[in-house]
Amino acid sequence: MAVNLLHLTRAAEPPRQELLRRINRSPGGDAVARFHLDNGARLERLNALGDLSVKGVRQSFGLMVNYLYDLDKVAANHENTHGDKRMTSQSSQLTRRRLLQAAGSSVLASPFVARAQSGGWPTRPVTIVVPFPAGGGTDAFARPLTAQLTKNLGKQVIVDNRGGAGGTVGATIASKAAPDGYTFFMGAVHHTIAPAMYPKLDYNLETDFVPIGMVSNVPQVIVVNPQRVPVADLKGLLELVRKNPGKLNYGSAGNGTSHHLAGELFKLQTKTFITHIPYRGAGPALQDLIAGQVDMLFDGLGSSAMHIKAGRIKALAVASSKRAPGFPDVPTSIEAGVPTYQVSTWYGLWAPKGTPKDIVEHMQAELAKALATPELQATWTSLGTETPNLYGSAFGKFVSSETKRWAEVVKNSGAKLDS
Repeated sequence: MAVNLLHLTRAAEPPRQELLRRINRSPGGDAVARFHLDNGARLERLNALGDLSVKGVRQSFGLMVNYLYDLDKVAANHENTHGDKRMTSQSSQLTRRRLLQAAGSSVLASPFVARAQSGGWPTRPVTIVVPFPAGGGTDAFARPLTAQLTKNLGKQVIVDNRGGAGGTVGATIASKAAPDGYTFFMGAVHHTIAPAMYPKLDYNLETDFVPIGMVSNVPQVIVVNPQRVPVADLKGLLELVRKNPGKLNYGSAGNGTSHHLAGELFKLQTKTFITHIPYRGAGPALQDLIAGQVDMLFDGLGSSAMHIKAGRIKALAVASSKRAPGFPDVPTSIEAGVPTYQVSTWYGLWAPKGTPKDIVEHMQAELAKALATPELQATWTSLGTETPNLYGSAFGKFVSSETKRWAEVVKNSGAKLDS
């Protein structure tokens, strides 16, 4: 099928201008409009790259048309804010009509349009398998995300905590779930470490799942129990550890998790020895840190955030090049004197292999809309992270690169399951 890319680009101008008007007129900007405006810009990037593929054009226009199917919700919000329903409805009809006429059959064939037209999913509750107990980092982001998805989808989105073996038990369960669009998997960086730590996994993250998108990306934070480890900063911790090799310990979310590897990497780079105590998730490890059963954690900031703010544990440094949002007083590892120590914990969403493509794309769009809401953006800031923008195949490529990177870290650090 021949596609006139220049014609389609010109056709995109009316909806793009409409989206700009909505952003400028809404207090704080219309999150839905902003999301789809950003996606509409993909068409311009395709032009610049000379990508004349029908697939590329369909995807870009599909995302724009997908916005048009949300116009009723946006118009209702716009009316509540500005009281000009007539203008909003007229411009909505005009934008929809002009775009569909210009795009023609290439737009109507888009999977995004097919999804919007069918409108059948979901018809019952959706489950997101979280492979760690409640109270950990994955759970800290999954709870507010599922609440927002429930609100947007109109059907309950449920967290199913399935902890064990560094998150691999829950991953196995999710990989065997029926690929009907009613079970998803919220994994983490831990699952790109697992192949190097667990040689006989019952699943393959890259072949048994379809990537939806990144949910969050937070720096690791070095936290201590202030009663057991009475130091003022990271320099004081290093002095204490070097005077007492092997006497201090650190908890982790389990063997092969980012907490474990972050601890081993810290020991390797600082030439220190700290005893590793694995738990069945970051939640139980945090509980024991607060209770004084372990000395320290190399935790994802998301799960430690509320306890740091409450003064139950002390943050010595974030393992990143810049200070974390919401934690301006916690220095970076560079500022604290260990410049090479930079580790983050990211979380992502996947669907089991075989999940219908239109449902995968629907959930991808819903994830992006949820992350664009002021509610989740505020929550993410309070947990020490910014909102990511990585979806579909781009997220899949990132996961592949992380798997290779962590395999090297495991090899170089000599980390083992019983470390």
